[in-house]
Amino acid sequence: MNSSINIRKAKTEDYDQIWQIIRQVIAGGDTYVFDPNSSREKMLNFWCGEGKHTYVATIKDRIIGTFVIKDNFDDLGSHVANASYMTDPSEFGKGIGRTMGEYSLVEAKNLGYKAMQFNIVVKRNERAVKLWQKLGFEIIGEVPEAFNHKELGFINTLIMWRKL
Repeated sequence: MNSSINIRKAKTEDYDQIWQIIRQVIAGGDTYVFDPNSSREKMLNFWCGEGKHTYVATIKDRIIGTFVIKDNFDDLGSHVANASYMTDPSEFGKGIGRTMGEYSLVEAKNLGYKAMQFNIVVKRNERAVKLWQKLGFEIIGEVPEAFNHKELGFINTLIMWRKL
């Protein structure tokens, strides 16, 4: 992990900075299912709402990334974690995603999860796919035309899984 990056649980006073990262990431319409025009309220409710373990990655107290760990499904599927990650686009290439990913795997196990699954990884998001594979995730399925990419139209997504 990058030692200059600190990770901690998110606090309500972090929401403005978290929203700025979310807003920038979804604006591209190329990696997340959310409408690029989604409201702050909608996105913060999704990201920080009930049942979510929300974290921020910081460098010198500036939030440069955020991630969420949650149950992948309710009840009999709740032993499998699901997670979502966003990095401030101005900070790409600094190991923030990898640091958040490594931390989240340990944290998910500490929270009692037995595995982690990503239900929708855009296949064209090669940077993310490669990162998750380096962190031990397997591609266990491909869903045809499951994502409506802003520029490319309907493209495939991957389901990725890893035992904790």
